[in-house]
Amino acid sequence: MTPTDMNQRPVACIVLAAGKGTRMKSDLPKVLHPLAGAPMVRHVLAAAESLNPARIVVVVGPGMDAVAKAVAPYPTVVQERQAGTGDAVAAARPLLEDFRGDVLVLYGDTPLVTPETLRALLGVLRGAGDPAVAVLGMRPADPGAYGRLIVGADGGLERIVEFLDATAEERAVGLCNGGLMAFDGTRMWQIIGAIGNANAKGEYYLTDAVAIAAGRGWARAVVEGPVDDVLGVNSRAELAQLEAILQGRLRAAAMANGATLTDPATIWLSADTRLGRDVTVGQNVVFGPGVTVEDGVEIRPFCHLEGVTVRTGAVVGPFARLRPGSDIGEGAHIGNFVEVKGSRIGKGAKANHLAYIGDAGVGAGTNIGAGTITCNYDGFLKHRTEIGAGVFVGSNSTLVAPVSIGDGAFIAAGSTITDAVPADALALGRARQSVKEAWAAGFRARKAAEKAAKGKG
Repeated sequence: MTPTDMNQRPVACIVLAAGKGTRMKSDLPKVLHPLAGAPMVRHVLAAAESLNPARIVVVVGPGMDAVAKAVAPYPTVVQERQAGTGDAVAAARPLLEDFRGDVLVLYGDTPLVTPETLRALLGVLRGAGDPAVAVLGMRPADPGAYGRLIVGADGGLERIVEFLDATAEERAVGLCNGGLMAFDGTRMWQIIGAIGNANAKGEYYLTDAVAIAAGRGWARAVVEGPVDDVLGVNSRAELAQLEAILQGRLRAAAMANGATLTDPATIWLSADTRLGRDVTVGQNVVFGPGVTVEDGVEIRPFCHLEGVTVRTGAVVGPFARLRPGSDIGEGAHIGNFVEVKGSRIGKGAKANHLAYIGDAGVGAGTNIGAGTITCNYDGFLKHRTEIGAGVFVGSNSTLVAPVSIGDGAFIAAGSTITDAVPADALALGRARQSVKEAWAAGFRARKAAEKAAKGKG
């Protein structure tokens, strides 16, 4: 097989996601615990997808319907007996036995692996010597109890030695097993089928694949990758550590792409957050899943955004909350202590303080006064409020949905609006003011006398 042919081989990925994660002490399967707003297994799938693979198969444990749902549309197979990593890979054989490309084995609880690292692993598998298997190595600052990768004089991988079985000389080796492996699909199942369980735990270890390939005279390869790429999650503390690493990556990428993060350490991003050029984000801002911010937007401090698009030149915050289903128009202003949910805010519209806009459409150039709310819920159903362009809604107004307000209308401050308001109309929905001359002076005199009388008692 020529190098050109090897580089054109199709790729399949097996993602091992059957672990119970008992140290997480959770009813949620370990691989579904979120990092940057997405289940950790979705991060692994995203890295795999970057390779444009011909197939992706996810191995789950019995009863893990939630995991199968989370990884859809990719097919899953069940590892019934859960007897080690070699057994887990073997469970995928029915879906890949006819596959003749390269097969990557990934782990659903190792979510920081990057496309670059996966390409490097494929690269050595497709390199000189036609290896049957390639292993990802790493050099942690403290090798600890990691298995060691023993490399021969020719640079090929001779064997993987578990820490407990290693000699003092082998333990001194700094190159450790990162866990990820790649196989030539034409020889893979011969190797997997030969893995035995003659060990203290009675499990089938995928690491034995290297020795089996060696015994058949097949080449083995190794490539070094970043330690962070192969860090796994086995506890809540490790989950928090990986979250911190991932946030660092996301912040760095956002700034490299032209966004200003005023205090990066206090800004939390989701994996799918999209920030445009010349976006400025103030301190203590949280981006939940599904946020797109276009160019030139300013997000002021202490805001929370989720499931929203913020159009070019808009200003948000401080202390604003933008909830799912919202679209903030070009040049719009959403100010302090304003909550927007499931609403479209038109170009140049303003809601500068203390307002709730839910299930509403707000036209271009409309001003929403302080204290205004859209009453969108009647205790059973949600209803919409439609506000036209150029409308002025006075402070402390209550708009009871379903209701519509025409273009250019004025809503007097303190009004409760329950019926449609025509374009350019003035709507007042409040009691008529009554003024009693000199009432206050008499009231004060009476109260002062009452207080004095009580004091004498």
